[in-house]
Amino acid sequence: MKSSMTNANTISLKNYGITHANFHYQETPEQLQKATLEMDMGVETSNGTLAVKTGEFTGRSPLDRFIVKDDITKDKVWWGNINIAFEKEKFDALYTKVIDYLNEKELFVRDSYACADEDYKLNIRVINEYPWSNMFAYNMFLRPTEAELEDFTPEWTVINAPGFMADPAVDGTRQHNFAILNFTDKIALIGGTGYTGEIKKGIFSALNFILPVYKETLPMHCSSNVGEDGDTAIFFGLSGTGKTTLSTDPNRKLIGDDEHGWTSRNTVFNFEGGCYAKVINLSEEQEPEIYGAIKPGAILENVVLDDKGNVDFSDTSITQNTRVSYPIHHIDNIQQPSIGKNVKNIFFLTADAFGVLPPISKLTPSQAAYHFISGYTAKVAGTEAGVVEPVPSFSACFGAPFMPLHPTKYAEMLSKKMKESGVDVWLVNTGWTGGPYGVGTRMKLKYTRAMISAALSGELGLYSYDKYHIHSVFGVAQPRECPGVPTSVLSPRATWNDDEKYYTTAFKLTNAFRENFKKFESYASEEIRRGGPQRYAF
Repeated sequence: MKSSMTNANTISLKNYGITHANFHYQETPEQLQKATLEMDMGVETSNGTLAVKTGEFTGRSPLDRFIVKDDITKDKVWWGNINIAFEKEKFDALYTKVIDYLNEKELFVRDSYACADEDYKLNIRVINEYPWSNMFAYNMFLRPTEAELEDFTPEWTVINAPGFMADPAVDGTRQHNFAILNFTDKIALIGGTGYTGEIKKGIFSALNFILPVYKETLPMHCSSNVGEDGDTAIFFGLSGTGKTTLSTDPNRKLIGDDEHGWTSRNTVFNFEGGCYAKVINLSEEQEPEIYGAIKPGAILENVVLDDKGNVDFSDTSITQNTRVSYPIHHIDNIQQPSIGKNVKNIFFLTADAFGVLPPISKLTPSQAAYHFISGYTAKVAGTEAGVVEPVPSFSACFGAPFMPLHPTKYAEMLSKKMKESGVDVWLVNTGWTGGPYGVGTRMKLKYTRAMISAALSGELGLYSYDKYHIHSVFGVAQPRECPGVPTSVLSPRATWNDDEKYYTTAFKLTNAFRENFKKFESYASEEIRRGGPQRYAF
């Protein structure tokens, strides 16, 4: 295939050391899908959507994510088992080997950008070994116009070589796959894995360093939407808590589903130009927007098809982490551009399998910072081998694997923005009520939607003793009444009908919170420390 160009300019890859490769520049999704099929790297579903398999890796590999330790990062990054240091000399040697490998390949190159707000725009060049990886970049990053491409200068570069296998003994990696960020050279180097999520999360991780350090902007692993009155809501939550479901609201426009920045001007902007959604057990009835977005231009990953090309979304024989990527314009009800103003409400979503947290509660700034650092949800029996009862699960800032700085840095920024904007922060338990997992029942979606609607509309009102009860264990303010929700549901203790078991379980969870927070205590301010549960188990 010959190189294809979509504008009059030509580009060169020589500054990356790529001198011999043939490459295709800025190809359309249709061209990339055709190339994927011709190279026998994918198939089409019954409605013409591209379906691919990502190979050995069907998800991220956190232990193989590295950051080059250099003058920019050495004193700022929170080094450890999340942000793993990589030697500059080792990076340079590995980079040379990857480039030599790519020089023998036919490549796919795309210029795009991240950050919908012009003041924060980050130009990105993506160099891919596979056409469908380049199509993923088209879907997930923001797409420049022809005029913008004429004088496009990339600031960061993603070099993606799934077929290149590192030699750990020589290259300094843990195993043959790797994803390495180099802030001096502004390169995300990815090899040995076909999982496309590494591409988007590489740039997300870079922005999680750049924005707070240089731009006074809080990066967030969250979804967001905007109401008819222009009020913006933010939804934080780990997998399985309902983040995508609850932020997709027919009465509010979607800003984005995963990665955002909150500026000093109290505006929120989407980093991305698309969505990357889980499709396990997807149905048109439960999630019509995502279901409808699966059409030509989207990419399904690791799903199982029948002989007629129909997708079996319940089949997890390849992975539980089946995915679809699509450009955001595949969703009808979106905010354009992907920017929201006037942040009014933040929701921390947690699926509490212990069944002790209130279904909704209002947080003080110190409590919000504490719960933000904690990033709590729970695993339930059957989700992982050996899990036979609820197990607390914590991920700092609701996105620890992507946060290069210490979590308290992001929490302090959030607390400051809360105070400046007067935003309300709510802890929402989408998990269990009436007892823990196996005894109680999952909170009804209609009740959770009603509570969020009441918070958004102001019907839950300002805090007062008459309207709120302070939880005796967690110290959060739970409303006594909420339109559309039975009063009994609002009190988790009342749903148990056994005070002794309820409090025993509640104290068990508070102890887990405290144990998790020990690693942050020396960094956290006294105000943040006071935001946690203050009562101890007997």
